[in-house]
Amino acid sequence: MNELRFDGRSVIVTGAGRGIGRCHALLLALRGARVVVADLGGELNGSGSSTDPANQVVEEIRAAGGEAVACHASVADPSGAASIVEAALDSFGRLDVVVNNAGIADPDWFEDISLERFERMVAVHYLGSVYVLKAAWPHLQAAGYGRIVNTCSEAAIGIVPKATSYGGAKGGALGLTKCLAVDGTRCGIQVNAVVPRANTRLSAPSVLAHTYDVPEDNFDDTMVHFPPELVSPAAVYLAHESCRLNGEMLVAGGGHVVRLAIVESKGIAGEHLTPEDIHAKLDTVMDITDGQVMQAEVLRSS
Repeated sequence: MNELRFDGRSVIVTGAGRGIGRCHALLLALRGARVVVADLGGELNGSGSSTDPANQVVEEIRAAGGEAVACHASVADPSGAASIVEAALDSFGRLDVVVNNAGIADPDWFEDISLERFERMVAVHYLGSVYVLKAAWPHLQAAGYGRIVNTCSEAAIGIVPKATSYGGAKGGALGLTKCLAVDGTRCGIQVNAVVPRANTRLSAPSVLAHTYDVPEDNFDDTMVHFPPELVSPAAVYLAHESCRLNGEMLVAGGGHVVRLAIVESKGIAGEHLTPEDIHAKLDTVMDITDGQVMQAEVLRSS
């Protein structure tokens, strides 16, 4: 098939200064997109800032013949998020795609995480996406077209320890993706999510060692097979006009792409079910052998 191109398209990638976001921005630019490289340049836990990461990616794109501008605003600030959208409109005159990738990590046991640390995580991973999309939505809506790619995580479904702040915030991103996909059907906007499996600052051996309470070298051999650039093909596909998916999550990394879905089992039924009925038939309730993927009716045609 022909290469999926983005010629003439204007794209925002947040958290694009390093890791997965950088790879998204480079691949989109390589395929003709004009890219806003948005990155605060902060530390892993969200503190601090630097203009260097975003500027360096812009230089890489321009050196390869592409078009890009940097924006150093924080997605966790509504005015900063709005300035990212304005950068696309001022520089390229339009906005077609938003890739919400900005993220931070601060793993710890629930009892050891302060409320401030919870709030910081929600501000970046959930509200940061909301703020950018609230600024972008009117322009996409007016154009009758848009592709939104949010970044979710398997941590949101409870398979990672010390992830109540991160996984909880990513759960918000998951819900936002699903619900916004329904709203977007009215105006030609499709909303999906990529779920990365990659070796980045957020999942470096030192971070994973702290998360799982094991030595760092336990992860040295594994993570080499999950470079961040292997996530980007899925994100770029979801961002393309030919993508027919809506409200979906694609797990990508290590040379694999798989669907992550919410499944409903057949379960049990009865007019007067008791707690004892559920106890006696729990295996049937939990069996998803013939389960169905849960989707809004409006999404089924996609």
